[in-house]
Amino acid sequence: MRRPKTTGLAQGDPAPGVPKVDPILVIDGVTRRFGGLAAVDVDHLEIPRGAITALIGPNGAGKTTLFNLLCGFDKPNAGRWVYDGKNLAGVPSFKVARMGQVRTFQLTKSLSLLTVLENMKLGSPNQRGERFWPSLFPFLWRKEDAEIEEKARALLTRFKLDAKEKDFAAALSGGQRKLLEMARALMSDPNLVMLDEPMAGVNPALTQSLLDHILDLKDRGMTVLFVEHDMHMVRHIADWVVVMAEGRVVAEGPPDTVMEDPAVVDAYLGAHQDVDLGAVTGRIPVITDASAARLREEIEAEADAELAAEHADEKDTGGAS
Repeated sequence: MRRPKTTGLAQGDPAPGVPKVDPILVIDGVTRRFGGLAAVDVDHLEIPRGAITALIGPNGAGKTTLFNLLCGFDKPNAGRWVYDGKNLAGVPSFKVARMGQVRTFQLTKSLSLLTVLENMKLGSPNQRGERFWPSLFPFLWRKEDAEIEEKARALLTRFKLDAKEKDFAAALSGGQRKLLEMARALMSDPNLVMLDEPMAGVNPALTQSLLDHILDLKDRGMTVLFVEHDMHMVRHIADWVVVMAEGRVVAEGPPDTVMEDPAVVDAYLGAHQDVDLGAVTGRIPVITDASAARLREEIEAEADAELAAEHADEKDTGGAS
């Protein structure tokens, strides 16, 4: 059954940097350069709370780099971002996760030689038994560990992985590992879940299950931000879409609006191969017919002036001789 989309997320017409009614994440002036390449150059971006936002764009657009910056896995050259009123610029990834902002990876990070249940238990933060001295006295943390295990089993049941709890994570299929990573992320009771290409490498048989779980996150009060290349999936589940190209945000809005944006169609979906992506991002100035005509007139005027100056010099030289 198709679930209703969340609307009324922005305070103005869809455009890059449009303010949101209730943003959970606000990004300002964030740049990340690798040598002379600007991988990320985001002036202003707000992620709406309680909605599913898709981050799309061509390969190399800077989507995963932006994810790494927001989650503390990389450091920007400039800029700041605020999550739920807290400035996260310079905060390491483990502290970001404890604050309620968690992520999954395009290439899953499950620990292969631990069981599925053990992987889940690792996702629970601030465990008393993880500290050195309390770990020596099991009676101090045994009750908490039992509660964590109960919560982990409930999530495994919800994600239909309960039959695999004693299997090593290495024995799971690619799609099952994606489910495990998503379930493990929920062990910390996050407010913002960031998914990096959740459908990459997933067997089509598990696609609908993953889609349903992403929609369930929203129904349970969480905000979802995900990177994806599957436009059918984006149109199906996203409430809001942000388009990146060459590190910059070139468009944002509801899925149907963004998919019809000429700039997105030309530069991202490839409707017109003669349009340079730099013209969309602003890296290359766009010259209109009127601008080209004025530029041609200026060049011709300069050339005429140079010729006139040369003739004048020749006359002066001839008169002097």
